[in-house]
Amino acid sequence: MKLNFKIIFHFFGLLLLFNGGFMLLSSLISLIYKDGVTLKLFLSGVFILLVGVFLMIGTRNHRKELNKREGYIVVTFGWVVMALSGTLPYLLTESIPNFTNAFFETMSGYTTTGATILDNIEAVPKGVLFWRSITHWIGGMGIIVLAIAILPLLGIGGMQLFAAEAPGPNADKLHPRITDTAKRLWLIYFGYTAAETILLNLAGMSFFDAINHSMSTLSTGGFSTKNDSLAFWNNKPIIQYIVIVFMFLAGTNFVLSYFAFKGKVQKIVKDEEFKLYFKFIAIFTVLAALIIYFKADASASSIAHPMVLGKAESSFRHGLFQVLSVVTTTGFITADYTLWTPFLMVFFFGIMFLGGSAGSTSGGVKIVRHLILIKNGFLEFKRALHPNAILPVRYNRKSISGDIVFNILGFFILYMLSFIIGALVFSMFQIDFTSAIGLSASSLGNVGPALGNFGPVDNYAALPSLGKWWAAFLMLIGRLELFTVLILLTPFFWRNR
Repeated sequence: MKLNFKIIFHFFGLLLLFNGGFMLLSSLISLIYKDGVTLKLFLSGVFILLVGVFLMIGTRNHRKELNKREGYIVVTFGWVVMALSGTLPYLLTESIPNFTNAFFETMSGYTTTGATILDNIEAVPKGVLFWRSITHWIGGMGIIVLAIAILPLLGIGGMQLFAAEAPGPNADKLHPRITDTAKRLWLIYFGYTAAETILLNLAGMSFFDAINHSMSTLSTGGFSTKNDSLAFWNNKPIIQYIVIVFMFLAGTNFVLSYFAFKGKVQKIVKDEEFKLYFKFIAIFTVLAALIIYFKADASASSIAHPMVLGKAESSFRHGLFQVLSVVTTTGFITADYTLWTPFLMVFFFGIMFLGGSAGSTSGGVKIVRHLILIKNGFLEFKRALHPNAILPVRYNRKSISGDIVFNILGFFILYMLSFIIGALVFSMFQIDFTSAIGLSASSLGNVGPALGNFGPVDNYAALPSLGKWWAAFLMLIGRLELFTVLILLTPFFWRNR
């Protein structure tokens, strides 16, 4: 069956309309703050809008059906189209005049990775900074709708993938209609963003900084308006605690947030993934805080300001903040955790592979996959002793089909293989071992800060051009759950059948 290119380009046109609209919003912010780039941002928006309108008009007579192959193309190349068109504000305003750097920054934004090539963020016009944060916000919500509403249609598990990524093998949909599901998720996402903006503003952030950091937090992206990231507010712990709360929420399955607002607290309390997510964060925080308190000097490794409260509070706050930031793949920093003893550096590298909850904006492998792998591993011992027994993996008191377990096993193997290949390719650019494995884990997991020369207080500007394109590719496959992108690289995908 031949590909229906008309419907593919019709979707691309729709995505460009979204992009162009948000560019116009960025030009309005630029006008309000009089940063001198209003016209250029406005022209960017108008141009992208016109291209989008042209595509939609030219493909309005498309066949309505979208098959699986076309769905894969729309999802993968849709992200690429967004990233390519999203470079225009950077290029026209000359905030990032180099195309490779502009594409890297934009892909990092849409994939909510948060890695940046900017040396002096505070010198960038406010309209461009707002656009930079908007790319996070669009990408973050896009991934939620993708995971819960769109990918099931592609049959990456169908309800199967939804089962592997959301609570319960027979997942509870918010509403039987996909569009209504997406609307409810958007409403929760927007509500959280507005709430955090108000709270951060009341806590002492300027409104501009508050809205930008809220968009970065809820998308688990990590772009900041300050060179020192959240360490700029080390003298205002309340700001960091507010961000901590919303990082936790952003790393939680958004379906659970919906249940919470509906008063169905029991669904949250009984959810195995949520309980493990909470336990991991609690245990890791205690471990990090104790080591910081007894072995490291949090104030020496912080970036901007010394501690203002006691050592115990500071150790706890820095430990909790950085654990949440890495587990949820947000990438904000309050201190350079690579200076907190070699053990903690390796520890934070390890939790880059954890990821937040499925159905959240977090990257990484996801808690539910680790949970099911662990359960299946223990069952293998029982199966060895009782080879004739039927011992299914259970999740939230329900049996999981073997197909889902094999899907998760395949994903994990592919993820680790991608990490190893990623690090090998980075090493070809004369990058040292620590930096190479850090870059690979961070890019693939959409974390942001890496290790070595690309650690929490550094940026990616020194990465060679080919290295930036490779990092952008890893960001994309990691964000879109590997299979969605890599299947396009197989010959049989493109055969007409």
